[in-house]
Amino acid sequence: MAQWLALGYVVGEWVIRAVMLVIVPRRRPPAAALSWLVVIYFLPWVGILLYLLIGETRLGRTRLARHERARRAVVERVCAVESAAGHDAVFESHQDIARLAETMGGHAPVAGNRATMLADADDMIERLCADIDSAEHFVHLLYYIVVPDQTGERICAALERASARGVACRLLADGVGARPLFRGRAAKLRAAGVEVRAALPVNPLRRFLARIDLRNHRKLAVIDGRIGYTGSQNIVNPDYGKAKYGAWRDLTVRMEGPVVASLQRVFAEDWCSDAGELLDDEQWFPAVPASGDAVIQAVPSGPSGVSGNFRDLAVAIIAEAEQRVIITSPYLIPDEQLMLSLRIAVLRGVEAHVVIPNRPDHWLVAAAGRSYLRDLLDAGVHIHFHTDGLLHAKTLSVDDTLAVVGTANFDIRSFAINFELSLVAYGHAANEALVAEQRRYIDQSRPADAAAWGARPEWKQAAENIARLMSPLL
Repeated sequence: MAQWLALGYVVGEWVIRAVMLVIVPRRRPPAAALSWLVVIYFLPWVGILLYLLIGETRLGRTRLARHERARRAVVERVCAVESAAGHDAVFESHQDIARLAETMGGHAPVAGNRATMLADADDMIERLCADIDSAEHFVHLLYYIVVPDQTGERICAALERASARGVACRLLADGVGARPLFRGRAAKLRAAGVEVRAALPVNPLRRFLARIDLRNHRKLAVIDGRIGYTGSQNIVNPDYGKAKYGAWRDLTVRMEGPVVASLQRVFAEDWCSDAGELLDDEQWFPAVPASGDAVIQAVPSGPSGVSGNFRDLAVAIIAEAEQRVIITSPYLIPDEQLMLSLRIAVLRGVEAHVVIPNRPDHWLVAAAGRSYLRDLLDAGVHIHFHTDGLLHAKTLSVDDTLAVVGTANFDIRSFAINFELSLVAYGHAANEALVAEQRRYIDQSRPADAAAWGARPEWKQAAENIARLMSPLL
């Protein structure tokens, strides 16, 4: 009997290898397919289990249908705001980026906005609480992480005060990232009249309907349709509960003007997908007068996106550079296309800078990312290790005319798996403000030296190269 079981086990392994050799490469980049096949060939039973859990980007028919229903319902409301004036205000040299971003995310550039960069976590929370306290009609929040610590409690209390005034308050938080919220504080919010829902909740049934590690990584707030926020900061204390790393350095954009309708549309689509409620009435999309001269375009991305992903946008924007590219990201796992775009940019004479944390919080992701640094350094890219806390800002700037701020990291997960939200700002003013923050991050960093980096212990480089094999899965 034992011999037959052993034989069946071995035969099963080879059946798995043979079948997955056909299935895995379908509609998947070669690097990602190779990573999966390495795991499956060495550990067939473990590999097939992992593949069933996280191998396919599936959302489930119900969610996709709800998302499409919401998109169709609210798109006309937003298109009335996203007029041709936005395209006309974009420099002629960047019209191709505006068209690409619109094709990808479904939002046109919008003129007449005021944008403020908020780099201090306490300042951002204070501004958000003040805006919630001034709300008259509705408050909509969508965040990946919501923790009922001192910071989270301030936001929860502001929502409860607003609800008591008769303001419609909705909070959508990721089912995994905001797990501490749903363990208790969410019930108190609901009792106070705040509608609270979990985005992409993880439960046994969903394991068979959709990939369980698909996460809603977006962070946005909309108050009365006239004020909006998005960026890297979550609703949590500045140290994210990990005091040993110091304060996390986030960057959020506070906006006033017509572009807030684009953020409201993103919230409405996600809310409908997870809560089943359609927010398509005029009251949720009020007409907002111009508040400034910033031209901003919202670019949501994710498994249910219209077309393309954040990587495509980043590569296209880097190709626009003539003088300078600066990237900041807590997690850097570039794929072949992003690596090639940076290498070509340097060969064209562009000065390229990448700023990453000196002490990252995820060792496997960091190890995989650091395996790429030698190639980037050899290509002439300047690498900076940020040492003042943990850099968490996700930004990209090109020359003096293009700025990108949002929720997406420069890694495979943000490129193709997570739901993300980016802002593309056109013109000198927005780019000047972002570059000032990026320069501050560089000043707080130590530069990487190519020779010293290559001279590190062999065991460390070998470990990073092994982790690199897993990079398409991270």
